[in-house]
Amino acid sequence: MRTRFRETAVERRLLFPLPGGEGQGEGEQRTRTWQSLRFTKRLFTLLLLFALFTGCSFAPKYARPPVRTPTAFKELTPSDFKETDGWKTAEPQDDAIRGPWWEMFGDSQLNALEEEVNVSNQSIAAAFANFLAARAVVKEARSQFFPTVTASPSVRRSRQSSSGNRSSASPAAFTSTEYSLPLDASWEPDFWGRIRNTVKANSLEAQATLADLENTRLTIRAEVAANYFQVRALDAQKQLLDAAVLAYQESLKLTQVRHDTGIASDQDVAQAETQLNTTRAQATDLAIQRAQLEHAVALLAGKPASTFSIATEPFQAKTVAIPFGVPSSLLERRPDIAASERRVAAANAQIGVARAAYFPTVTLSGSAGYQSSSLSTLVSGPSLVWSVGAALAQTLFDAGKRKAVTEQSWANYQGTVANYRQRVLTAFQEVEDNLSALRLLSQELQQQEDAVKSSQRYLTLATDRYQLGIDSYLNVITAQTTLLANQRIAVNLRLQQMTASVQLIKALGGEWDASQMSWLKK
Repeated sequence: MRTRFRETAVERRLLFPLPGGEGQGEGEQRTRTWQSLRFTKRLFTLLLLFALFTGCSFAPKYARPPVRTPTAFKELTPSDFKETDGWKTAEPQDDAIRGPWWEMFGDSQLNALEEEVNVSNQSIAAAFANFLAARAVVKEARSQFFPTVTASPSVRRSRQSSSGNRSSASPAAFTSTEYSLPLDASWEPDFWGRIRNTVKANSLEAQATLADLENTRLTIRAEVAANYFQVRALDAQKQLLDAAVLAYQESLKLTQVRHDTGIASDQDVAQAETQLNTTRAQATDLAIQRAQLEHAVALLAGKPASTFSIATEPFQAKTVAIPFGVPSSLLERRPDIAASERRVAAANAQIGVARAAYFPTVTLSGSAGYQSSSLSTLVSGPSLVWSVGAALAQTLFDAGKRKAVTEQSWANYQGTVANYRQRVLTAFQEVEDNLSALRLLSQELQQQEDAVKSSQRYLTLATDRYQLGIDSYLNVITAQTTLLANQRIAVNLRLQQMTASVQLIKALGGEWDASQMSWLKK
């Protein structure tokens, strides 16, 4: 492709006007100057086209690190797919939003808290700010594709010494004023891909930061749900203790009556009082735990603890159906894995940046403007000045600095690959942990409910035998304590079941909501 510049008489007069006619020497000088300008324009155009069409990149061809995934989870083998001997390389999908998975538990107060978290949580706000900053870094890097143009108008007045000007007939000092209105431009063609790889690395880091934002949101929402269920479990245990306190008060009254009639001993009364006071102390301890958990939820919701409270409601443990998919799909859903993979790709691009330092840097520069000793003639043809040029810089000796930087970029890449694979292994561990917890907790809870029923029968028998005078009151206290302990264990197992459900949802990456992706892609 060849670019032609047309030379017209009008252009010549504008660029090189002659005030008093044109002599032969002046015309030749003007012609040589115009030819120089035309040659410079063509040279600049050729360099520009070369930069646009021959740029290359020294970054290695990126391939996502292969990760072997099993065909089925060990703790849960689904029936909707067949086991095979193949493996699949995971492809994370970090640009999707976590869906309202907490609505599966059917708790309106939990739903309201989760909405508050999305609006007011400061950790999420900080993660979003980090994403905006990373996106701005990408814009900054992209600006290097374009020339930098600066304007530096100036005016300068100077005075020369009259004593130093011996050729002057007048002893008066000479003063002058100079006006300048230049525009300077410089541009670095990206011959070796340094700028492109920098932009690519920054763009991938921005994607990783976006995945970090989603992971922060998912983690905090899971923490809110877990803390909320702990509050509900403490309410259930407090209800058990309050009921036990009432029952123990009645038992103490009955024992005191029996003591007054000579049936019960002082030891029976002391045992009944000890049991009552111990249970009251346990109820107070639960109140302390509940207050602290309530404050923790307030912090996660971005609210002052002094003005935040959670109303007491019954603990309704609900078993939810959690879609888990196949193990390979797990790696495509977790935002933390997506962030790790993006950072692997960014480290790969940084290798290209380090390699580009071995090659020379070319800078194209130009300047055009007006310069005159009179403001009235500043913007005129005779006052026009311009210059164009190119510079090449090549490092000849740096004592191994570029080699060290390249080795560092390779080491960073290997580190990100290891972090990515470790993240994948951690993901499988978390899923298997919570799957096994749900499976075994279901069995344990059934066994514990049987223990509660047995404890109730034991208390009935012990009370009857005490009232008949067969056994001492110690057997009644033992039966009451056993029943209360088993009831509290059952509540705690239901809490563990709910917590394991929340943690399993988190380990699976939450749910997708692709309809909310559009604003993140702007």
